[in-house]
Amino acid sequence: MNFLADESVDHPIVERLRRDGHQVSYVAELEAGMPDDDVLNLANQEAAWLLTVDRDFGKMV
Repeated sequence: MNFLADESVDHPIVERLRRDGHQVSYVAELEAGMPDDDVLNLANQEAAWLLTVDRDFGKMV
């Protein structure tokens, strides 16, 4: 599966998903502090499931 992990996701979760063979882009590695709108747009562009613990995304969707 293809995931985009928001920087609010703990790094060990990202690493575990990668070890399990999933493609995971991690906002903390790409551009820390990226605005939520940009994160959501990137997830859509990459056709990736967005992983986050930030409740603001629920309001955006």
